[in-house]
Amino acid sequence: MAFTIAIDGPAAAGKGTISRAVALHFGFAHLDTGLLYRATGRRTLDGTDPVEAALTLRPEDLDAEDLRSPDVAQAASRVAAIPEVRQALLDYQRAFASRAGGAVLDGRDIGTVICPDADVKLFVTASDDVRARRRHKELCEKGHDVSFLEVLEDLRQRDARDSARAAAPLKPASDAITLDTSSMSIDEAVDQAIESIQTALGKT
Repeated sequence: MAFTIAIDGPAAAGKGTISRAVALHFGFAHLDTGLLYRATGRRTLDGTDPVEAALTLRPEDLDAEDLRSPDVAQAASRVAAIPEVRQALLDYQRAFASRAGGAVLDGRDIGTVICPDADVKLFVTASDDVRARRRHKELCEKGHDVSFLEVLEDLRQRDARDSARAAAPLKPASDAITLDTSSMSIDEAVDQAIESIQTALGKT
């Protein structure tokens, strides 16, 4: 039986970490849909047309080591604003969401566009400053030479582009549960997400 949990939110709010933990807790499959756009964006940096990159995306493209780099993040945000790219990746995401045994998908338009009928929807957010500090720490630990202010500006640019795009803008679904992780530890955020899902399911 299919059961879908949609988790949306801006970059570095914690939705990826929460989604993986939720999937593990409930025994569901997990898909980081952002990787689809990052992999597509990465291919455009080599000169590939965005729509062609999306249509010919291969499983091994999702394993590229530099998908978390700032350049790829910006490229992902740019291609995500192209309606034809989003359409090309739509069927893959919906097929994953409907798989037997349950699925957790995280991204920016899961609850609003990809899975509007998801059984549970979460919108994970945090303040700009907190998100930038988290992403800056992550990038520095991976060896990227980037300043906090550069990361903050990058996040704000992506937020503006993602929220303003005509195709599937970043916004919470009307029936989503909002989870602000600004003052939470990872464990606290995961526990709150699981509790919210259990409550939505009518469980204790």
